[in-house]
Amino acid sequence: MQVTETLADGLRREFQVTVPAAELDSRLVTRLNEMQGEVRIKGFRPGKVPVSHLRRLFGKSTMAEIVQSVISEVAQETITERGERAAQQPDFDLPEEAGEAERVLLGESDLTYKMSYEILPTFELGDFKSLKVERPVAEVSDEEVETELNRLAESARTYTAKDGKSEAGDRMTIAYVGKIDDEPFEGGSDDNAAVLLGSGQFIPGFTEQLEGLSAGDETTITVTFPEDYGATHLAGKEATFDVSVKGVESPDPISLDDELATRVGMETLDQLRDAVRQQIQNQYGAATRQKVKRQVLDQLDEKHGFDLPPKMVEQEFDNIWRQVTNELGTSNRTFEDEETTEEAARDDYRKIAERRVRLGLVLAEIGEKNGIEVSEEEVQRALSAQMRQFPGREQELVQYYQSNPDALAGLRAPIFEEKVVDFLLELVDVTDKTVSREELLKEDEEDAPVGGEAAPAS
Repeated sequence: MQVTETLADGLRREFQVTVPAAELDSRLVTRLNEMQGEVRIKGFRPGKVPVSHLRRLFGKSTMAEIVQSVISEVAQETITERGERAAQQPDFDLPEEAGEAERVLLGESDLTYKMSYEILPTFELGDFKSLKVERPVAEVSDEEVETELNRLAESARTYTAKDGKSEAGDRMTIAYVGKIDDEPFEGGSDDNAAVLLGSGQFIPGFTEQLEGLSAGDETTITVTFPEDYGATHLAGKEATFDVSVKGVESPDPISLDDELATRVGMETLDQLRDAVRQQIQNQYGAATRQKVKRQVLDQLDEKHGFDLPPKMVEQEFDNIWRQVTNELGTSNRTFEDEETTEEAARDDYRKIAERRVRLGLVLAEIGEKNGIEVSEEEVQRALSAQMRQFPGREQELVQYYQSNPDALAGLRAPIFEEKVVDFLLELVDVTDKTVSREELLKEDEEDAPVGGEAAPAS
């Protein structure tokens, strides 16, 4: 077997590999001898099938397996002997001519192919102990708690049937059939829809035309779907709705009391108030964590500059770009709607891909040098959290992750990232800064990354 390096350019490595036909044939004979005791063929006693007969029956298929095994072994041995870390699985340029491949499988020709891969860069970690982080902290005010309690009371409001004409704020039960050009359209009908008048929850202008109607009334209203409506086949089109009013209810007064607490699963109003305060604190804590993490990663990014494996960057960019274009398609928006162009967007998201790959490598290096690992228990907790989001499909999810190493790595990666950030926060200089609720949450929305902060390193 001969492995000759033909290119060492930056992080890219290429090799010419030749495996003599005699070596392949030797492996084939060894495997066929093993098969003598395994296969059962009519007319032959167990273990007495001639190797020559096995070669005629299984020679090509077995040689194909051997070729795959040899290719994998050569790649692993080459990388190990050179003390390199491959960024991804190597690429193999195998014989494309059918005749040449056939001769290899028949043991008549040497196996000759090209192997290439990119290696992970080597770099020195910056002095992350010198990082300085300003931790934004927002206090939960009594007013915020009361506002949330009133919102909760509004959502739990009860209604009482009423006679007479409806008005804004009433709840109406209706049956309707939507039509475009006098033809009903899919998803445009309902026999028992609850509509809150004046809420704007339907198409603009829909609920407003229902005000003044009473139970038993029938009417036809006309509306125009917004241009950016999610269902593209309806966007911008005029539609009519034949409506039958089945009932009208007026809202009961809301009150903040123990009865409200009971309706939402608490025992007392004080208990509910404490739960609401804690919920807001958790929301603020998550926002604070995101700000702190962003500062840490920004500074790590600034401290490290090294060449990146192009294929890793390209793969990360493809993942991000697929997400971006899918979101645009789902929302029926264009790059022009986002006040940019596709070319400019590609440049921006490529920079994000480069940042994520760089940070992934830096975090992996920090984790490796400091013994930071993700336990199986932590992975199982993450998997359980995934399963809770898809009740009834638990077994399907388990099988998916068991058979998909990349998906399982996707569960580990964010856990590892958070553990490395926690490790760094124990060492860096952190100063608290009190900010307003608006400042904390507004920054959180503006700084939201695409798909995560760091790409998992191999």
